[in-house]
Amino acid sequence: MKLDPQDCVLFSGAAQGAEAAFGEQAEAYGVQEVNFSFEGHNDARRRGIRVLTSDELRQGDVSLAYVSNLMHRSYPNTPLFKKVLQSIWHQINNGQAIYVVGWILEDGTVKGGTGWGAEFAKLCNKPLFVFDQEKDVWFRWGGTDWQDAGAPVIDHAHFTGTGSRFLEDNGRRAIVELFERSFR
Repeated sequence: MKLDPQDCVLFSGAAQGAEAAFGEQAEAYGVQEVNFSFEGHNDARRRGIRVLTSDELRQGDVSLAYVSNLMHRSYPNTPLFKKVLQSIWHQINNGQAIYVVGWILEDGTVKGGTGWGAEFAKLCNKPLFVFDQEKDVWFRWGGTDWQDAGAPVIDHAHFTGTGSRFLEDNGRRAIVELFERSFR
């Protein structure tokens, strides 16, 4: 049974690329948007902006050393990047299922800051789907590895849409088709 888009909420971050594309589709289908942001963030979308307070950002605080170790890479130790990670925590924490557009790396993590969101979704045992722009395929996290997800649909009323700022044509198409399958 398909969800009524008016009963759904997209949780995202309003950044350029995948998040803006998720937001555009949400608006086109009448899905509510909550875009977590913070003072000084360069938002590509204004609809549903939710500027997080300092206290709310602290709720999503995570050790940069922990994230770097978990992701097998280093991240910049800057106040801006810390706020990005904290806002991603809110996106993942609020969504019942997570949809990401980007790239899955050889070590099974997702490229970029978005990778923290995917790892956090794994830790929370939430349904996690990643469209890999290089392989041109949707994958689902199966608990221990990535599995071909076929053509997923949005089947939770509260869902997260996030991903790379570097959205390719096939990634944009994957988002458009995800909404078409889910709400048409």
